[in-house]
Amino acid sequence: MRQRSLQLELLDQPDIPAEDIRRNMYELNIINTWLGGHAITIAGIKKLLSGKKRISICEIGCGGGDNLLAIAGWCMRNGIEASFTGIDINRWCIETAQEKWQQQSVMPGIEKPQFIVSDYRLAQFSTKPDIIFSSLFCHHFTNEELVQQLQWMQRNASTGFFINDLHRHRVAEFSIRLLTRLFSRSYLVRHDAPLSVKRSFVKNDWKDLFQQAGFSNFSVQWKWAFRWLVTVINN
Repeated sequence: MRQRSLQLELLDQPDIPAEDIRRNMYELNIINTWLGGHAITIAGIKKLLSGKKRISICEIGCGGGDNLLAIAGWCMRNGIEASFTGIDINRWCIETAQEKWQQQSVMPGIEKPQFIVSDYRLAQFSTKPDIIFSSLFCHHFTNEELVQQLQWMQRNASTGFFINDLHRHRVAEFSIRLLTRLFSRSYLVRHDAPLSVKRSFVKNDWKDLFQQAGFSNFSVQWKWAFRWLVTVINN
């Protein structure tokens, strides 16, 4: 656990069947809900909101759109108008996200989101979103790719960006392995969840990545359960 694992996750393969991906996203949303992942995402939004009552938000690696739904619900409850963009390279993820949003009742002040099938690096914005974020996305990339990703997020967000990702720790790896063996019906989750922890980060990893990216102003906060909330406010 001293170094990030370089082993690729099954989900990173290009030929995973649609129903297997849907099951994977369904279970990940349960994990995010019960282990506080969505709460950490909301904390990232609060940190960058700066008192605004109108906000535009983009998620890269948006998966099934559950993070954006959680943010939309919070915005609606707090009287904040919001527009959303979700970007994912996997078309099955985007189709799932679109279906979920179509099933939602009207949320006052919340615009229908734009979902894009694309490598995030190829996305073009007519207007920069206020906030760009990712959740459980960064650990899929090498350190070299992450340096470029941090720079891309900073260039394309007008207010700033944040990252919600895992803490590499033996207790976290053991716990998620046990949890998924007991409750998961997805071979993707059972295989990838413990590996995700091995591919994730300790605090010094973030410091090194930001130093390589040329950042001096950033925040890295530990959150329960074994998560990092990383935030950058643009000057």
